[in-house]
Amino acid sequence: MARRASRLRFAAVLGLITLLAWSGNSEAQQGPRATAVAVDEVRSEVLGETTPVIGRLVARQSGVVAARTAGAVDEVLVDVGDRVRRGDIIAVLANERMRAARDAASAVVRQRLGMLETAQAELAIKAQELRRQQDLQESAAFSKARFEDAEQEVAMQEGELAERQAQLMQAEADLSRAALDFEDTQIQAPFDGIITEKHTDVGAYLSVGNPVVAMVNDLDLEVEAEVPTDRLAGLEPGAVVDFNLDDGTTHTAIVRAVVPQENVLTRTRPVRFTPAFDATERPLAVNQTATVNVPIGSARNVTTVHKDAIVRRGGDAIVFVVADGSSELRPVQLGAASGDRFVVQSGLSVGEQVVTRGNETLQPGQPLNVLNPPAGENGAAPARNGENGPAGARSGPVQASGEGQS
Repeated sequence: MARRASRLRFAAVLGLITLLAWSGNSEAQQGPRATAVAVDEVRSEVLGETTPVIGRLVARQSGVVAARTAGAVDEVLVDVGDRVRRGDIIAVLANERMRAARDAASAVVRQRLGMLETAQAELAIKAQELRRQQDLQESAAFSKARFEDAEQEVAMQEGELAERQAQLMQAEADLSRAALDFEDTQIQAPFDGIITEKHTDVGAYLSVGNPVVAMVNDLDLEVEAEVPTDRLAGLEPGAVVDFNLDDGTTHTAIVRAVVPQENVLTRTRPVRFTPAFDATERPLAVNQTATVNVPIGSARNVTTVHKDAIVRRGGDAIVFVVADGSSELRPVQLGAASGDRFVVQSGLSVGEQVVTRGNETLQPGQPLNVLNPPAGENGAAPARNGENGPAGARSGPVQASGEGQS
């Protein structure tokens, strides 16, 4: 019985060894396991070399809001940092005297209007008498002296009527000025913006032109940069440039105007750009730094590769190209960098697929399992030039930094 059990244990161990040997032979026949990777396409793009110029954000609307009429300050309704809209009341001046002056001017207008109506009625009576004398010219009752007196009275009344009309116009003008003075006791915001300074407070007396507050429209900003005169060639009105804010975000802007005023010390001219702001890391502010990438030289087509495809080994730059489902090591020479792409000077051709994820430990000839296959494989949609490609490829034309990398 013991001998039979021993034979059974021996047979079981022999079967396990045979199974393990068969499994190892099967894996050896199948070859090494494929590595999962993500790829991106080598692209042809338009290269525009740029040079950075430090600029700043400027407000198209800013300044001091001044008093338009004299008076003591009764109320100040805003504080520094408050946002106001056009027409909002900022401060109120004492207006009792202004109201009294307006009411007095209104009374004078009513008086002048009554005098004008009286003069018009008297003119009508005298004109009627003149017509009656004219009708008597062919009769024995006609008196030339009375006729001439009637003509004179009409002329004198017409002059008085003109005087009354002028007096009414003067009174209406005085009323209009008094009404404006009364209205100006409520000092209003001339545009949308934020209060940046207070120049007065309750109890102060303001004369015409005295400052009340300073404000700035932070929602209507431009970029201004002092550009060297030898860099103005590519900045015609309407040209599109990129600029970077100090929070690390990148935006585009259109050249609005090159101001024809040159700084004799720096040999630069101010250029105004109309920006199109995308999302920013923090709120925008007047005088915030903006670095404008000013184009230099003419644009040309270049070959670019995604930065994640670059592997540094022994000081050299290499990439792994997808070739027949396996990895092929390819040394490359790199040029200028821009965003998340490099210009390729040699080593790659447009349309080749390069590994951008999973390439850190990749070896030449290693089988690849592409997680984001290019167009024509597994129904994946193509990435057209200028659109976001695989592995977070940058969209749009390349803007070179002007410094090559190798």
